[in-house]
Amino acid sequence: MTARLIDGTATAKLVRAEVAEEVARLKRHGCEPGLAVVLVGEDPASQVYVRNKDRAATEAGIRVETLRFPARVPQAELEAAVERLNADAGVHGILVQLPLPKGLDDTAVVHAISPEKDVDGLHRANVGSLWRGEDAPRPCTPAGCLELCDRYGVELEGARALIIGRSQLVGKPLAALLLERNATVTVAHSRTRDLPGLCREADLLVAAVGRPCLVQAGWVRPGACVLDVGINRGPDGKLCGDVDFESVKEVAGLITPVPGGVGPMTIALLLRNTMRAAARAAQHAELGKG
Repeated sequence: MTARLIDGTATAKLVRAEVAEEVARLKRHGCEPGLAVVLVGEDPASQVYVRNKDRAATEAGIRVETLRFPARVPQAELEAAVERLNADAGVHGILVQLPLPKGLDDTAVVHAISPEKDVDGLHRANVGSLWRGEDAPRPCTPAGCLELCDRYGVELEGARALIIGRSQLVGKPLAALLLERNATVTVAHSRTRDLPGLCREADLLVAAVGRPCLVQAGWVRPGACVLDVGINRGPDGKLCGDVDFESVKEVAGLITPVPGGVGPMTIALLLRNTMRAAARAAQHAELGKG
């Protein structure tokens, strides 16, 4: 059996098209969604990510502004810039490109963002709302994982889900989102005993730990859905995930490739979060007139 490929590139294109339709509708009602991206330093990977986000936002009709700072920018100056964006009614979403250069406090900068404009879903208020099941921006990569499951007919209710990785960006918020959908969730990590055995019990296996080709075919239950969030460089210099794709695709029922799987969904969900933030702001403004 060869797994069905989950095409994140094609799915992200559909999501971006849906966002563009909603953005056009908002513009017709006098609201132009705006996204501000804060980029610090000259990290090549961050530069590429920001260019891709800028291009995708522009294509969706979202006005995007990138604020660039040198790596040695003072912490107070960076937080002051975020506060100015908070006060700008034309900015509906604020994204700080992480990680920040050494010497800067990522957490303090993220928590300086107004929760309503935190389109990455990382502010402590939004994290709390996520775990309480309340309405708030959902972190983009975990939300993208669920979007792929939904679009490819993966049944989450009652499913046994195993997440390898407990990061604040993926593992923990994804666990909350899956619990919200009534999955039975296990979060594995570096101290987990018998990781292969746990993996073999999972209907949904998510690898998000940053170790090239960690998950082997013998770890996967036949027919399981495998989502690979990892982005690594293999010995040959090529991009690869946390899953040994060539062997696991012969066992799994559904699988994401790297690249072209979960990655493209992150930007698509960022655009959706920005559009929804603009819609909420427009609704609040309309209520304020009454």
